[in-house]
Amino acid sequence: MSEETKGFRQAIAKRVQWLRWYRYKMAGYDIHPSCEIERGLNLDRYFPQGIHVGAHTILTSRVTILSHKLVPKKSLGRYDGEKVHTYIGEWCVIGIGAVIMGGVRIGDECVIGSGAVITKDVPSNTIMAGNPARVVREGIEMEDIKL
Repeated sequence: MSEETKGFRQAIAKRVQWLRWYRYKMAGYDIHPSCEIERGLNLDRYFPQGIHVGAHTILTSRVTILSHKLVPKKSLGRYDGEKVHTYIGEWCVIGIGAVIMGGVRIGDECVIGSGAVITKDVPSNTIMAGNPARVVREGIEMEDIKL
């Protein structure tokens, strides 16, 4: 691939990233403009203002992020949604198909494995994987990890 073609493709990719970010920003989500957003992202539409994603975070395909919890209301005979805030820190990588439950806080520089289901808070510098997700490694430095 020539340098000219490579530069053109990178310019197009940058524009596509900006368009994805802008679409989510207009819908009310709090996503930092430096995030890399892949297609197929599933963000909760019930309470868009409750989803917060920090700088330089990568959200891969088919990631689901919720901003509500279902609460049983016997008097109503149904479940009712409770609005909650979900936070993802800076410099995180969220693997393909991961699910982040509503009300969870993920610290800075975390790696969430593909298909993981995050049901509780994740401290900074941690790798989580599994369903439900468990700590795989703590005290990581993003510079030393090969993804």
